[in-house]
Amino acid sequence: MHLAICEIFRSIQGETTRAGFPSLFIRLAGCNLNCAWCDTPYARGGGNAISIDDILHTVTSAGRFHHITITGGEPLLQDATPALIQQLIDLGYEVQVETNGSIDISLIPFPARRIVDVKSPSSGEAKSFLRENLHHLAPGDELKIPIADENDFIFAKNFIEKYKRMLYNGIVVNVSPVSGRMNPAKLAEMMLDEHLDARLNLQLHTFIWPGGERKNV
Repeated sequence: MHLAICEIFRSIQGETTRAGFPSLFIRLAGCNLNCAWCDTPYARGGGNAISIDDILHTVTSAGRFHHITITGGEPLLQDATPALIQQLIDLGYEVQVETNGSIDISLIPFPARRIVDVKSPSSGEAKSFLRENLHHLAPGDELKIPIADENDFIFAKNFIEKYKRMLYNGIVVNVSPVSGRMNPAKLAEMMLDEHLDARLNLQLHTFIWPGGERKNV
């Protein structure tokens, strides 16, 4: 089996509760959404067809890291993605999968962690979230809601309130300021003023490398 791979690299995890740990990123090519503020537009198409065996060889040759991040694009668009995840788990790696929330996350083998986007109105893709995915979340999984403006914040607050009974069981909800659109300090103040039960999720790698993320193979 082959997957369309955009890039494989080691870096510091910039987001989620694993932020700060060294991670090996496997970025798959292709996406079914077109978010207005996408920060990886180069991953929407293209990629190189690489066999799962060759991907595993790259992983096992990459040295030491804390966990593997499967990301995109949208990794669940490719039929072979669950097989890759399962083989990484079988080799003993901790795996987390970043998905845009529009595709059934039950395809992701356990115990891989699911990092699921809930697209806010400013993205232009707010109707893409598959609400059935809330039923497939497990303790340790995370949601991420990007915030570009006050309307997005209201959306996030309403979403968290509406589904709070489904999110209490160890599910972390991250709110993420969109770079160049929302000042992190302003978002922090809004969270405190509105008593938002969520985690402020900053992109740590953009603070470490403001000129562009360091990517090592």
